[in-house]
Amino acid sequence: MTGARAYLASLDPRLSRAAWTLELGFLVNAFGTGVSFPFLVIYLHNVRGIGLGTAGLVVATIGAAGLVTGLAVGSVVDRVGPRRTLWVALGLLAIGYGLFPLVHEPWQAFLAALLVGIGGGGFWPAQLTFLSRLVPSGRRHAAWGLQRTFLNLGLGLGGLVGGLIARTEHPRTFTVLFAVNVATSILYALVLVAVRPPVRMLPAAEAAPGRSGYAAVLRHRPFMGLIGLNVVLIAVGNAQLELLPVFAKNQADVSETGIGLVFLAAMLALVIFQLPVAKALEGHSRMRALAVAPILWAVAWLAVDGGGYWLEGAAAAVVFAGAAVVYGIGECFHGPNYGPLIADLAPQGLEGRYWAVSSGSWELGYVIGPALGGFILAAAPFALWPIAAVVCVLAAGAAIGLERTIPRTLRLTPI
Repeated sequence: MTGARAYLASLDPRLSRAAWTLELGFLVNAFGTGVSFPFLVIYLHNVRGIGLGTAGLVVATIGAAGLVTGLAVGSVVDRVGPRRTLWVALGLLAIGYGLFPLVHEPWQAFLAALLVGIGGGGFWPAQLTFLSRLVPSGRRHAAWGLQRTFLNLGLGLGGLVGGLIARTEHPRTFTVLFAVNVATSILYALVLVAVRPPVRMLPAAEAAPGRSGYAAVLRHRPFMGLIGLNVVLIAVGNAQLELLPVFAKNQADVSETGIGLVFLAAMLALVIFQLPVAKALEGHSRMRALAVAPILWAVAWLAVDGGGYWLEGAAAAVVFAGAAVVYGIGECFHGPNYGPLIADLAPQGLEGRYWAVSSGSWELGYVIGPALGGFILAAAPFALWPIAAVVCVLAAGAAIGLERTIPRTLRLTPI
């Protein structure tokens, strides 16, 4: 019993009160996203009658707008600070999601998606800069592990609640989903008032003399290699997870409640395994651990393909839930390695720009993933998941190959 208590105590991320406040506010906001976002394609396609390919482009628009906005916002974060930027971003997210219940035509969906994308593009550089300034280098793997736990806890619980509420035969139930998302964005904006201005922490990487702005960022080869890898990981990982609900419903006749339970399974996997995995990674290679994530995702996607092909209804939902657990464990290897490494590579004074480019890699992945995945899903639903699995395996090899470009002092997770 004493050993178990000692181990549980060792999982404490040891963060400041300000960092905990930021993380808890982030959890609330993630819950709101989880309530509505997993059902966005179903809402557009099954409720509003928008074509599946077009619905995929609407989701891709969110990523495209975020990509463009995020790069512009990076310098803003460095100048005016992450908290003010977060306030504006959360306001735009609330407006954008608040417009989705009014959508009846594709152009209206694209307009709402544009506002959500702009808000999301500003959200992530500010959020991640804020967190990196609040947490010293040696605790960043724990902080990012906790943030990833809270992100998926919020998304999972939100997906469960959304699945219990949403009914395609009752369009007003989707209005409730979007209203919850709006409310949590506003609540997080209020929570930010309680977060004291952060103390700027000295980064592990040194700024290159004579360089400033995005020129320094784009010339940073280890960083840009990591960014390119992340684009691929998001496109074949996170972005494809967003297409799972419509695949599950239309190919395997899984109910909305069943879809919510699938996302709950992914959430439980992250909650259970994230902090232990982050602890276990201490002292080990970051890039080799990062390579584990796409390998596990490949296994998950092949399970999704088989489950959708051979099963339907509750039986298919069980297989999808198992795949979601494998996917969630893979996520545990991504967050504590990728995020802290970006924070350690970012020189002081350029954190906002570094996180803007990093966030852009997520947004670009969300442009490529839903855009290509949506059309593949429409043309040949059972081809999507094996293709994604093959790309995942190739990405794992690329992650291992990139290790030699990372400074030796940053290759291992701090103990």
